[in-house]
Amino acid sequence: MIIRETQLTEETLNLLIAMSRDWEKENSCYGYRANRREDIEGNRIFLAEENGTAVGYLFGQAFLSKNMRSVMPEGSRCFEVEELYVIPARRSQGIGKALFEYAAQALQTDTEYMVLSTATKNWKAVFHFYLDELDMTFWSARLFKKIR
Repeated sequence: MIIRETQLTEETLNLLIAMSRDWEKENSCYGYRANRREDIEGNRIFLAEENGTAVGYLFGQAFLSKNMRSVMPEGSRCFEVEELYVIPARRSQGIGKALFEYAAQALQTDTEYMVLSTATKNWKAVFHFYLDELDMTFWSARLFKKIR
């Protein structure tokens, strides 16, 4: 498996959009919809490939923290992981972890924190992945209950 950072070319854009369409069909996240060009442009993109075929991706953007003082100093350099996706046939094989760790290493010189939000329906597995396998720290939760 090869993990690499890549620029946004038409080929990469089409690949990410196609994979996000597959993700949307899975119906595994609340409100997830397939990406469009504008969702991807301006992000740093990391790909996981096997034998020339993409099996996962991570993309996101840098920002300076604001109103996050409960967990980090104001103005800290952060990277928001917008999406981390691995194709279903290759999940639970370390690809997501490898993507995250590769991105963290690539961002290390100009980033203090990596942050993300999730809207997954399988929150137990996702929390296990982020908290136990990636050693992230739980910061907050937004819960909902449909009452009508």
